[in-house]
Amino acid sequence: MRREPNHHLRLLLAEAGFSHKGLARRLNDLGAARGLTGLRYDHSSVLRWLGGQQPREPVPALLAEIFAARLGRRLGTEDLGMAGGATPLDLGQLFSHSWREGIETVTALWRADMERRRFLLDSTFAVGAGSAGALGWLTAPPAAAPSATGPRRVGAADVTAIREVTRSFGDLDNRFGGGRVRSAVVKYLDSTVTPLLKDGHYDEATGRDLAAAAAEATRVAGWMAYDLEQHGLAQRYLLQALSLARGAGDQGLGGEILAGLAHQAIYVGRPRHGLDLARAVQVAAREVDVPALLAESHVLQAHAHAALGDGTACAAALHQADLAFDRRRPGEEPEWIRYFDEAYLAAKYAHCFRDLGDGPRAVRYAHKSLRMDGRYVRGRMFNLSLLASGHVLCGEVEPACTAGGAALDLAAGLQSVRTRSYVADLRRRLAPLRDHAEVAALVRRADELAPAA
Repeated sequence: MRREPNHHLRLLLAEAGFSHKGLARRLNDLGAARGLTGLRYDHSSVLRWLGGQQPREPVPALLAEIFAARLGRRLGTEDLGMAGGATPLDLGQLFSHSWREGIETVTALWRADMERRRFLLDSTFAVGAGSAGALGWLTAPPAAAPSATGPRRVGAADVTAIREVTRSFGDLDNRFGGGRVRSAVVKYLDSTVTPLLKDGHYDEATGRDLAAAAAEATRVAGWMAYDLEQHGLAQRYLLQALSLARGAGDQGLGGEILAGLAHQAIYVGRPRHGLDLARAVQVAAREVDVPALLAESHVLQAHAHAALGDGTACAAALHQADLAFDRRRPGEEPEWIRYFDEAYLAAKYAHCFRDLGDGPRAVRYAHKSLRMDGRYVRGRMFNLSLLASGHVLCGEVEPACTAGGAALDLAAGLQSVRTRSYVADLRRRLAPLRDHAEVAALVRRADELAPAA
């Protein structure tokens, strides 16, 4: 079918005085400012649109914004002769302040993710969104108890089912990596949890339980996106999980979700933002008196300080983490924090000492971290990588290769982009020692698992 030329766009181009190249450049720049790194348009793209081709989301909405700013009046995508989706580009980046708003946002996020909307997959980690979410969570008044009078009755069995399914998905994630199961999690949220939230009939007590269960499931989906290094998408999921935890009135779970955001911030090279988020976690931990969560907040602070090269502040935070950890009540703390055991704490210590260049202590704590639950296959791969890196810092070639080889054995069975990043990091750390035949062989294995860009 022959396309009709887009006269609306041609007239607006003339009125705004944009060249084809200039409009494409403004579009790419605005996309980057919105955290969309995948926009690579040029003058030929504009020519195709003038010829009647319809660009994919979120391009029409971005173009409308560009023309509106230039011409000083409101414009919609229809004014450009383009079809525009109703999905906002900041979907999921805002902390919801009411139960109904939160439901609409999180279910729209699941649906857009199911449809693999390009703007979600291309979005990047946004410090502003994380800061605003943490501030909203800290300052929002206590949430009204969620209840609904829809046609579908929701009971304890529905909530239990969500929790059991979430637990199963989490186990699979730890054993095989987020790439194996994330699409199934999103499908479950969209097809099963959405009707309970939007069409359910539940009282306040059931509503809080439903909100908490949905928050945990959303957190798991976000963590899997993080594992795939889809950082903008992961952040949106975690922020919406935070909103759901607020709806549940569960300060502790909210603190644990904030800890995940802090963990992510440090990983993507934003340690100062991670430090702010870790301090926010302390507010929740002290309020609900969950010592393991408080220990986690301190160890996240320590890791952020280590990433910033501040050994003194790191040591002080680790000391506070020890004090809090000693107050734990194993078996009595919420299920969502029970992974935080001696091995996990030791792994965080090893991260800190590796980042500070302290090989002997990195090795000591990495060894302790390997006394871990065998179900955490990906975590074991990370900890073996830490051990190998510590040995490299000590100049210990043979044990570095032994630990590194074991890490690569596990990495081969994981669908996890973070795992590949750990492999690439280990290869970089081994590079100065590659004159040794054993190291050179290990580097070749690493090249096969994580080819250099």
